[in-house]
Amino acid sequence: MKNPRILLVPLLFLLLTAQTRDDLPARAKAALAQTSGTIRLAGLSRPVTVLRDRWGVPHIYAETQDDLFFAQGFVAAQDRLWQMEIWRRAGEGRLAEVLGLEAVERDRFARLLRYRGDMNAEWSSYAPDAREIVQAFVRGVNAFIEQSRDRLPLEFQLAGFRPEPWTPEVCLTRMAGFGMTLNAAQEVLRARLGTELGWKRADELFPAEPPRPLERQPHAGLEGVDEKVLTLPFAAGAPLRFGPRDGSNNWVVDGSFSATGKPLLANDPHRSLTLPSLRWMVHLTGPGWNVIGAGEPALPGVAAGHNDRVGFGFTIAMIDQQDLYMEEVNPADPRQVRYQGKWEPMRIERERIAVKGGAPVEVELKFTRHGPVIHEDREHHRVYALRWVGSEPGTAGYLAGLSLDRARDAAGVRKALERWKVPSENLVYADVDGAIGWQVAGLTPVRKGWSGLLPVPGTGEYEWQGFLPASELPGAVDPSRHFLATANHDILPPAYPHELGFDWGDPNRYLRIAEVLGPGGKFTVADFQRLQHDEVSLPARALVRLLKEARGASPELRPWVARMTEWDGTVTRDSAAAALYELWTARLGAAVLQGRVPEKWIPFLADDRERTISRLQSPDPAWFGENPRAGRDAVLLGTLEEAVAEARKRLGPDPGTWRWGSLHKAAFHHGLASNAGLRALLDPAPVERGGDGDTVNVNVGGGFDVGHGASFREILDVADWDRSVAVNVPGQSGQPGSPHYADLLPLWAEGKYFPLLFSREKVEAGSPERLVLAPP
Repeated sequence: MKNPRILLVPLLFLLLTAQTRDDLPARAKAALAQTSGTIRLAGLSRPVTVLRDRWGVPHIYAETQDDLFFAQGFVAAQDRLWQMEIWRRAGEGRLAEVLGLEAVERDRFARLLRYRGDMNAEWSSYAPDAREIVQAFVRGVNAFIEQSRDRLPLEFQLAGFRPEPWTPEVCLTRMAGFGMTLNAAQEVLRARLGTELGWKRADELFPAEPPRPLERQPHAGLEGVDEKVLTLPFAAGAPLRFGPRDGSNNWVVDGSFSATGKPLLANDPHRSLTLPSLRWMVHLTGPGWNVIGAGEPALPGVAAGHNDRVGFGFTIAMIDQQDLYMEEVNPADPRQVRYQGKWEPMRIERERIAVKGGAPVEVELKFTRHGPVIHEDREHHRVYALRWVGSEPGTAGYLAGLSLDRARDAAGVRKALERWKVPSENLVYADVDGAIGWQVAGLTPVRKGWSGLLPVPGTGEYEWQGFLPASELPGAVDPSRHFLATANHDILPPAYPHELGFDWGDPNRYLRIAEVLGPGGKFTVADFQRLQHDEVSLPARALVRLLKEARGASPELRPWVARMTEWDGTVTRDSAAAALYELWTARLGAAVLQGRVPEKWIPFLADDRERTISRLQSPDPAWFGENPRAGRDAVLLGTLEEAVAEARKRLGPDPGTWRWGSLHKAAFHHGLASNAGLRALLDPAPVERGGDGDTVNVNVGGGFDVGHGASFREILDVADWDRSVAVNVPGQSGQPGSPHYADLLPLWAEGKYFPLLFSREKVEAGSPERLVLAPP
């Protein structure tokens, strides 16, 4: 996935040239938002109290719902206005105004994704009062923009532009949700594999789960499909995911598995590790509201957390919510495409994109009945249209949390999730009455007679037949095994009658969670803290067993084989064996594919550790030659020998000093940190990480750099909400110079948490800052 901060790199050229190391900290502090005392604001009807606890979480107490969300918008902007402004411009397709010409294509894609349907259906989908809530939230954002017009956050001073007032439609943009839906990229990969290597080979290399043979799928016109189809979404920063190893975890146990006799719930949703954090934590208390948790700072409400009755957390459910349609263009009139044997016109909208430092760019936005045109192949008289759920009402990501936040019991959670459409989620939940549950939520297209595994002709034979009723999505309540867990793995129950998707995360994290929870016990919050940071790798255990069986190691390699086979498979940052293991497995997948798959395909397929291990466990002549056992052992030992040489080169000649953390670090970079003075102010020091893509404590990225992981974690104690804990990295505030800019990074780096204070008594005792927002 492209890191969102990369999109800010062009802003480096907008910096004022007179920055000095000495004046930056003072300027940053001078621009900090006021977080104590009283601020009078037009738009409030009654005073609102905002208590910021010592970890930077604002607890907002209001007497009316309108004031509550006005205050949330104001306080979110106090902490994150720069991040919110970039998010807003990205969603609206207005980045070129501040970034220049290279952002035009990204802006064009964002405008193609804009919702163009019935606005009443859109607003009512999230909650009956969603429009009023969003309007109040936006008024609060605008109040802070107005209040700070003469004292803008430092980033705006550096970048040389001002934030603009928001409209309620800002919260409805679809760009962020697109990156959390599947599976256009997988369709392109399967099409290329099948047309170049054959459909049976494509099934072998990139199988669907559950199996759906590609040779039985429609193949018309697929010979011309390649990565160019995805040029626009890829340029826009959308993920090009073929087999993601980054993911999320959640689990819940009922009272019989808990030391308190009440449920415990844990959640660590994984996304890019950014600065500021993608998530912002808040506590909202007012009429009908008492909810705390994390959400996206640009949206009202929270997405994961708890109210006074119910706790909830999520992982992506991997529902297939995208399809690529290949539309035949009329050679005589390129504005028409064929549908059901007739030519019909595309809808064409013309817009002007303002460009910093240049003339505006006129763009055409084209749409077929299936959706926005994301690629044109003029040579073959074809366009590619994206049909995805974001064109439907109610599909702005996470905004249905406005209903979930107010659920009063397990049944209320399930009812609220009927409104949840994007992203598709596995929600686990627990209530104070002792019920626990799991529910899949997300808008699920119904395809009859075709699977969505490949791009399809847009001529009328392959249309969505509506959407699966929410009541027919998988779920469970109070299971006999006393726990529920998900980790982006295949969650389809046996004999489940519907198709949700075919591309799931590896099951290793789920299997490890189940291994710990399955035997039962009286689990505590501390136990769940340890499990969220568990670094036992089931693939490492499997590969070590294979290495024990390998024959033919040279005398020089045998000591290293012995080192690895004595290792317990725990990928800690201090482990020398873990460092060697990661260097070894980084080349193992490619070695298995070498000579059996064309070279150009290896980068797309080599990271699939689950299938690599499966091939090694059951060596086949097709993969390892006439003597597959000997061929398999040669691959295991040869790659280990190469890894030893690389470890000596990268970590030194003494294996006693090798550490996985020396290679595996998480760095938090601000998009404006272009020189030493700015880096000193904006970028905290990198931290070493354990784990990898197969451990419950996920830490993955490009190479060995950590770019994805659990930026937010929560553990909820239903017996006493004040015993719940959380962490959000690097800090709650996005304002450089704030004490909460990166104060949570040391906790996160050491696997620690802060108390998630909930009762007014605990909040008052733990909050050194008190701000009153009052009417004029």
